[in-house]
Amino acid sequence: MTKADELARHSTLGMPAYIAGTPKEEIEKKYGIKNTVKLASNENPLKVSPKVIEAISREAKNCYMYPEGTSPELREALAANLGVRASQIIVGNGGDHVIGLLCHAFVEEGDDVIVGSPSFRTYAINTAIMGGNLVRVPLKDLTLDPEGILNAITERTKLIFFCNPNNPTGTIVKKDRIRAFMRRVPERCIVVFDEAYHEFVADPDYPDSMEYVRAGRNVFILRTFSKVYGLAGLRVGYCIASEELAQTLGRVLPAFPVNRLAQAAALAALEDQAFVAATLENNTTGKEYLYGAFDKLGLHYAETETNFIFVDIKMPAKTAYENMLHYGVIVRPCDQWDMPTCLRVTIGTMDENKKMIDALIHVLDQNNQ
Repeated sequence: MTKADELARHSTLGMPAYIAGTPKEEIEKKYGIKNTVKLASNENPLKVSPKVIEAISREAKNCYMYPEGTSPELREALAANLGVRASQIIVGNGGDHVIGLLCHAFVEEGDDVIVGSPSFRTYAINTAIMGGNLVRVPLKDLTLDPEGILNAITERTKLIFFCNPNNPTGTIVKKDRIRAFMRRVPERCIVVFDEAYHEFVADPDYPDSMEYVRAGRNVFILRTFSKVYGLAGLRVGYCIASEELAQTLGRVLPAFPVNRLAQAAALAALEDQAFVAATLENNTTGKEYLYGAFDKLGLHYAETETNFIFVDIKMPAKTAYENMLHYGVIVRPCDQWDMPTCLRVTIGTMDENKKMIDALIHVLDQNNQ
């Protein structure tokens, strides 16, 4: 143990690190290549709405001023879209920030926090920071297991993070199973439905989690502007809950969590539903192309309700990831989720998808020689 470790908060010493997708700039500099395709972080391949760029340009002159601390204009716009009150919404510096706020507001040292495994790693990191006890419930058929989660609940359970659609597998738990699950969750537990990818869901049996907010249940719904709206670099996420729960969460909100440019961009993004529609159309087309390509290669994949596909490539994923970099393609190896032969691949533009498949074919051929 280092001297710094001796000074550190004890609960952080074994805390897992978040491993982000490799930046394009880093790969291009390292390998001396250009036009790299990044399909590792589930970013929007259509980039961002022109209306967002215009809004940022208009707001830039006001950067000398502090932003509105609670994003009131954005909260009002979200409330109108969602059919709730602005007082039921908390806006933060990305979805991961809101996850941290939830742990800061509700997790005491020794509390149990239940998560699916594998699922979004930020849950584990923020639970560790607060000294909570992370309880991992394995997936079933690459999907969160509501029955397993119910069986894991104890008197110490405080939060349940339910990532639906799940990251990294892209699968959903459908409405009937969620209703059965919610009937049995004790009132003393808080369920966080992380719906970062909900705009991409096409399955009509996807649950309407807002019904639990309307019913006054101890539920938070977490959403983001990073995916379908293309604002990953600006960091805007939010959650919806009862006014009472939102007020409690608001106590741990920093003074200025969302900058002026990000607030202006999010408002403009909400107004450009044509961009959202184009994003979803591109995603559907790309998904079907990649399904067909994986089928031809004999690779098993999870049918996705997101903008990425989880695929088993039948070889060490870390090796495939490293070799695909030489072809200018960045994907996400899933060894960090203890799935050593699987990749998570973002659905890109058609040109990007084809470049990724070409690179994957080369790598698979090399592995089979």
